[in-house]
Amino acid sequence: MNYEKMNIQWFPGHMTKAQRMIEDNIKQVDAVCEILDARIPRSSRNPDIDRLAGDKPRLVILNRCDLADPKATAAWRRKLEQQGLAVLETDAKSGKGVKEFAPAVRRLLADKLAEYEAKGQVGRPLRVMILGIPNVGKSTFINKVAGRKAAIAGDKPGVTRGKQWINIDKGLDLLDTPGILWPKFESQQVGEMLAITNAIKADVLDKETLGANFMLRLREHYPEAIRERYKFEPEAEANGFELLEEAAKKRGFLVSRGEYDIERMANTLLGEYHDGKLGKLTLEYPNE
Repeated sequence: MNYEKMNIQWFPGHMTKAQRMIEDNIKQVDAVCEILDARIPRSSRNPDIDRLAGDKPRLVILNRCDLADPKATAAWRRKLEQQGLAVLETDAKSGKGVKEFAPAVRRLLADKLAEYEAKGQVGRPLRVMILGIPNVGKSTFINKVAGRKAAIAGDKPGVTRGKQWINIDKGLDLLDTPGILWPKFESQQVGEMLAITNAIKADVLDKETLGANFMLRLREHYPEAIRERYKFEPEAEANGFELLEEAAKKRGFLVSRGEYDIERMANTLLGEYHDGKLGKLTLEYPNE
């Protein structure tokens, strides 16, 4: 698959401060909960979190599972569990799977609870740090777990700015932290995946190229999404821009005679993906 090359201009200004705050507070918690986007579990895993979390017990949340391909989510869960991680699938917006969070934490920290009990500290709360990249649904997840608006939630990157301690029940406290990204993406694909899912602003990349490469990904894994939504057969030999132009033709996005607005089509494609109009799609797979 010949994806177009892109220059990604990414400058995460406030991320260093957030990372330092996490380093300063990691000793205060018993475990780390890492929230991933179920559509892009690889690209939404911050490689720095392994270092930041150290040897703390880890629970991985595959959030937004309502937007992801269920078969792919199951495959990712198996892969992560094989790595020794506890895994929970959730949709924070609707609350699906969220009630299983507190029991999953207590299973993960059964030894710590036994240790507290042996010391006569029954009722001492477990403390869990919540980590994740921006706009992965972290604050929405915390609010669902807490049953109230305890964390500030938003639909754009970087809403949570500082740490917040949030009491869930008598035995569980969560430390909400700002979403953190890393200074340099290890591959163009990671930057693309983060832009397509809105973890970073798509305008740090060329929208037309992003849309063209997204079309190629759809043709490879979900050609039926193109057929059903844009009403054409994605030809095997067509490049991404040609697929984007064909979709623009079907939508009637004409700029001038014989010329179609592929920038508008790229924006439409990304917008319809965010709105769930292309179906339940996962953009990367464990065996890739």
